[in-house]
Amino acid sequence: MRRKLAFELTTAVMATAATFLRESQRLFRPHGLTAAQYNVLNVLVGCPDGMSQRELGDLLVVDRSNVTGLLDRMEKAGWVRRADDPADRRVYRVTVTTSGRALWARIEPRYREVVEQVTRRFTAKQMGEGLALLHGLGEAATRWTLPES
Repeated sequence: MRRKLAFELTTAVMATAATFLRESQRLFRPHGLTAAQYNVLNVLVGCPDGMSQRELGDLLVVDRSNVTGLLDRMEKAGWVRRADDPADRRVYRVTVTTSGRALWARIEPRYREVVEQVTRRFTAKQMGEGLALLHGLGEAATRWTLPES
């Protein structure tokens, strides 16, 4: 029974993540954004001094090569800016532009409303338990090993 539940749980987490990603496009696409681009803006809005591409990639759990392409598109759209880091010339600091901040400010209240709608039926206790479970799954997912064949 435990094995069946474990399989169902991990399958449901993956399916739910895919659903969130697919459904997020209804909110973001009309603004020319992807969910990943919104996440970048959301992180950078809280960092007035910006952050390095590596820090951004680590925080968003995105491969470095994907971060570069993502930031290339966002910079071309005028939402972020990359500049040399004065302390380390090998590093780019990424900051949100005025245009990116304005875009985020238009979408963020709508995003919060959608989050409220999605979580409305859950109590604070249920959400806390769900967070603990997801954090535990995420941590365990980084430590698995292949079974012997």
